[in-house]
Amino acid sequence: MLALLHTSPVHVPVFDALRDRQRPGLTLRHTVAPELLDRARRDGPGTVAAEIAEVVRRAADEGAGAVLCTCSTLGAVAETVPAPVPVLRIDRPMAEAAVARAGDGRITVAAALASTLGPTADLVTEAARRAGHRPRITPLLVPGAWDLFEAGDTDGYHRAVAAALSPLTGTDAVVLAQASMAPARALLPAEPPVFASPGPGFAAAALAATGEAGPPNG
Repeated sequence: MLALLHTSPVHVPVFDALRDRQRPGLTLRHTVAPELLDRARRDGPGTVAAEIAEVVRRAADEGAGAVLCTCSTLGAVAETVPAPVPVLRIDRPMAEAAVARAGDGRITVAAALASTLGPTADLVTEAARRAGHRPRITPLLVPGAWDLFEAGDTDGYHRAVAAALSPLTGTDAVVLAQASMAPARALLPAEPPVFASPGPGFAAAALAATGEAGPPNG
């Protein structure tokens, strides 16, 4: 079983569909806790570490082989909580893929939520350091997009993200900092390459949940 920690219910059907395509038969256990994102935005991600650890503990007690945090704002904290099973952040495989493509070039980190820009840029920097690269990372906040998301206008949200990214030039890779931004990729041209987190992040977590990869957190 793979447990998933979300901060919005919109992610539940997305990951159910990924399971059906990538890992049919894998049991998913969804926990949706929007209040964790609210508090992390207000007081800092570290303030919700205890609650994340409790979600992980309950999931492990119920038989989960791994836990996947799908919120980029919380991902760095989730990775570091003491846990009896692997805890993964959704965006790490995406960051590694973007670094592999861009090398020492330029990576644009796009986000609809300001609290996600810092953690995602830090993750890309870490992935680059581990790979021996030193890309130039440029943050891009999409104005007004998060208001559309919170209002339930997901089509408008994705169009706003695509509109902000379409004029980009001179970048070697674009990273979509939030899993909810992924459908905007279908509205964008093939170049520059745009990297989204749900597919690769889920694949890595499924491997960990079935014991095929990923050591437990220390």
